[in-house]
Amino acid sequence: MSLRKIKHAFTLFLMKTLAGLGPSPAYMAYTGSGSAAALCRHIIRSGVRKLLLVTDKPLRDLGIVDQATAALAGSGVEIVIYDGVEPNPTYDQVAAGRKLMLEYHCDAVLAIGGGSSIDAAKIIAASASSDEDPKTWVGFGKVRHEVPKLYAIPTTSGTGSEATVGAVISDSATLEKGVISGAGLLPAAVALDSDLMLGMPAPITAATGIDALTHAIEAYICVWDRGTRKEHAAMAARLIFRHLRDAVTDGANREARDAMALAAYYAGIAINQVNVGNVHAIAHQIGGKYGIPHGLANALVLPHVLEYCRVEAGEALAELALLAGVGTAGEPVDTLAGKFIAAVVQLRADVGLPETTDRIRAQDYDYLAGLALKECESYPVPKLLEREPTLDILRKITA
Repeated sequence: MSLRKIKHAFTLFLMKTLAGLGPSPAYMAYTGSGSAAALCRHIIRSGVRKLLLVTDKPLRDLGIVDQATAALAGSGVEIVIYDGVEPNPTYDQVAAGRKLMLEYHCDAVLAIGGGSSIDAAKIIAASASSDEDPKTWVGFGKVRHEVPKLYAIPTTSGTGSEATVGAVISDSATLEKGVISGAGLLPAAVALDSDLMLGMPAPITAATGIDALTHAIEAYICVWDRGTRKEHAAMAARLIFRHLRDAVTDGANREARDAMALAAYYAGIAINQVNVGNVHAIAHQIGGKYGIPHGLANALVLPHVLEYCRVEAGEALAELALLAGVGTAGEPVDTLAGKFIAAVVQLRADVGLPETTDRIRAQDYDYLAGLALKECESYPVPKLLEREPTLDILRKITA
């Protein structure tokens, strides 16, 4: 066994041991049409007096923020809005949100939006109750202090951040993404309200849907057998293969929207128990460097990583093929694994996502691969990334 593999095994042992320590935070999920109002009533009952609302300007301009928080009107809960979050949120945006939270003495945070807003809200809440530099929290379990109550209303069905203890923040100076995780970052309550998702554009629906699928797959094929990761990942994958096409072609299809919201949530629960994998290790680098939206970055990389670990993850991929309805029990494992990878490629095409991008620059390949190899060492992957195969994946996704 190579020194790198020994280090990887020890890192996973340590992380798995630490992940089992400490009590689980309180958690509540409201689902279905009107659940945003139910969450708002929960916030009122919780005694929140001043709420920092973290979102992005487009959602606010579209009126979705007002729609989501209508039940707070006249409740006595004062709302302070920070709408400066952008795709791939940065530490600078976290600092701006923290400044508002401290200036107005907010006692809780509500995130409304996609994974970017929810991730930013987590670190804003954590940094508002600490003098530490959030950059020092990159890694697992370094947010050790008490974090103000955090609530979330996702408006996309992708990241599953509403169900996880993690957040991804970019450094605007280095363009590198850092993954911060800690029990205090898990939202206290969330709402999965399809009313807020009915108008989501098809490209965003597609990209976030493949993001959720990536979470489900990476949780399912990982080498840790913890908790309910396999059951929740299986439910998510089944829902996505059954409903994502309908959600993309008919954005007003409430059944599809409800199913995709649950799928993203279930996939989030799965990765919350075992983390992500090699797809994210590469996608984080091209997203941070070039501003490629996270869901699209995952969609570009996913089939190539599955092919890379096809042998090592063969049994799990074969099971996923049966879940997706693209194989027959009794077929050889490798045949089923190949059918599942083909099904992923077909789903990506059916929802209109590209196979390549012209944003990636060949001169950055070595730099991107180096970061990806380093990141994957903290993930419970069936096969560690190696430099040449990673470079090959980057070449394949470059237009």
